Amino acid sequence: MKRKQLGVIGLVIVLMGLLLSLKIKGLVKEESSNASAETASNTPALSAEVLSETAKQTLNANLAKQISDLENALKTAEGAEKLELQKKLAQQWDDVNQPAPAAMYYEAAAEAENTYSGWLKTGDLFTEAYQSTRDTLVQPALVKKAADAYQKALDLQSNSLEAKTGLGTAYVNGASNPMQGIELLLEVVKEEPDNIKANLNLGLFSMRSGQYDKAVERFKTVIAKQPSPEAWFYLASSYEHLGMKPEAISAFEKSKELAAEPALSKFVDQKIQELSN
Repeated sequence: MKRKQLGVIGLVIVLMGLLLSLKIKGLVKEESSNASAETASNTPALSAEVLSETAKQTLNANLAKQISDLENALKTAEGAEKLELQKKLAQQWDDVNQPAPAAMYYEAAAEAENTYSGWLKTGDLFTEAYQSTRDTLVQPALVKKAADAYQKALDLQSNSLEAKTGLGTAYVNGASNPMQGIELLLEVVKEEPDNIKANLNLGLFSMRSGQYDKAVERFKTVIAKQPSPEAWFYLASSYEHLGMKPEAISAFEKSKELAAEPALSKFVDQKIQELSN
């Protein structure tokens, strides 16, 4: 399994906790609108420089210097040279599994070239960034960036299921268009019933609204085409909430087997012990 995939698997438990702590407007009881307004007003503006400085703290000195050198060169670059440096920086950050700064540089390159593939890649990286961050102030800004990128991809290729899925997912994770997002995802699965990303996200959203029976069917569809550790983990959790202990144990074991990731394995062992009592 690729290093980046292992990093994502290591976040499954964290994401699961965040997932179940969030609420979708229109599906569950809303909190005070004042709280939502306060969150929106506190959302910081994103910049490649700020995100880069934060991400550099996770790198060794050599890698951080390589990126700093490229960023310094970018400050005075123009035209084709500027675009080339933006792409190099985007790739450098993507290679070290730092999606937020990578997305910012991909966005700058996409603005210059305005291609479908560039905007789709930008949206995918902003999605990875907002799904992995624990910063609840930065997350809404990342979600909006993802939605904007996918919309620009759709403007260039209106029949793209990838862009429509990404936009729908961003809408549901944002504060203003959750039901519109679900409608977009349902449009995708109507056209392509076994679409992995759309079914996975519809399954997650079913969990968030307490519709675990629907979540089970979505995750089964995903697993039939791509049996990932994440999908098995979410299926197991759905079974657990439905009181289907043997099925939950089996699915948790499958997630552990496929991930082969220590943190997840430890958590799964604890869940299996709880379910076996």
